[in-house]
Amino acid sequence: MYLYLLDTDHVSLLNRGGETMQRIKTRIAAQSPDTVAVSIVTYEEQFRGWTAELAKVQAVDKQMETYARLNRMRQYYCATPVLLFDEKCLAQFQTLWIQRLRVGTMDLKIAATALANNATLITRNTSDFSKVPGLTVEDWTIE
Repeated sequence: MYLYLLDTDHVSLLNRGGETMQRIKTRIAAQSPDTVAVSIVTYEEQFRGWTAELAKVQAVDKQMETYARLNRMRQYYCATPVLLFDEKCLAQFQTLWIQRLRVGTMDLKIAATALANNATLITRNTSDFSKVPGLTVEDWTIE
């Protein structure tokens, strides 16, 4: 089975709506079921973002929309396969870390997850991820 791993940017775009979201959804729909996944690292990044957003809004009545968006994220992750950061991912991450690639730690964890699961990483951040040896990268925001 071939596997595609959505990077955090693509998951965020799916939540924003619009033409780009439709383009990504069309690509996802063209794949076999359960061949498009996300990483638990992406979940962490998004969860941290939403909790930071909630912390910025002091008035509880102003938090309702943010909570609604947080719930949409929760529903997405409940319906989408999530790849864990397991021993294989850790080994890949350590191999990449030793190479001192100029890529952020969270991106390295996502790249390691893709490599450990023999997945193609779906991202707009091709400039950073192209630095990772052996990683296959596609951008589903472009036609």
